[in-house]
Amino acid sequence: MIIDIVTLFPEFFEPFLKTSIIKRALEANLVQINTHQLRDYSHNKHKKVDDTPYGGGAGMLMQFPPFYDVIKKLKKTSDAKVIMLSPQGILLTQKKATELSKENHLILLCGHYEGIDARVEQLIDEEISIGDYVLTGGEIPAMILTDAVTRLIPEVIHEDSMAEDSLQKGWLKYPQYTKPETYKGYQVPEVLKSGNHQAIETWRKVQSIQSTYQKRPDLIKDIELSDLEKKILDEIIQLKKSNG
Repeated sequence: MIIDIVTLFPEFFEPFLKTSIIKRALEANLVQINTHQLRDYSHNKHKKVDDTPYGGGAGMLMQFPPFYDVIKKLKKTSDAKVIMLSPQGILLTQKKATELSKENHLILLCGHYEGIDARVEQLIDEEISIGDYVLTGGEIPAMILTDAVTRLIPEVIHEDSMAEDSLQKGWLKYPQYTKPETYKGYQVPEVLKSGNHQAIETWRKVQSIQSTYQKRPDLIKDIELSDLEKKILDEIIQLKKSNG
């Protein structure tokens, strides 16, 4: 996969690309991540890429021509997907990250100031948001999207680990523990030390459903429940009702 990031601040990404799983994925040639300075596509001798908005209003708006030129240069094939990071976009979810990880080429556009000239919307494929809040620019959202997508590329991380991620199957992940088994009265659940793999698997399933019900009940409506999951969820709901 190729990920091209268009930004006013390529240096913002330097430590990100040299750290942890992203670094290993790059070194293994599992992904190619490039940053592109938008000012290199400016039509202004001072490399300016913003101007006042037509109709008036506060702040400055990023100009259309630099984005037009950089997109036309980077989008060499029809399957390249152009994504603008914006609070007006659809919410980035694990499902969306999984879909994007199957693409061959992503072009990410990072806005700044009051946003980008709306004509850019005619050149993009998707507008994606990381949440219902406003940041100073699209660089952090671009890093989040890049991280979420890259770790799902085959061989970047262990497939078993990825399969057990929170939200990968809709549910939040079950609680996990490591040594020591006791510390200042805080204990690891006995079932996890039992060696009974079936009992552990059942416990984890129950904990995963219970955690989702307690912390993110909004997620459950989008999960296609198995008969076992329905039974467990009904029991959790009834227990909560009985306990007031």
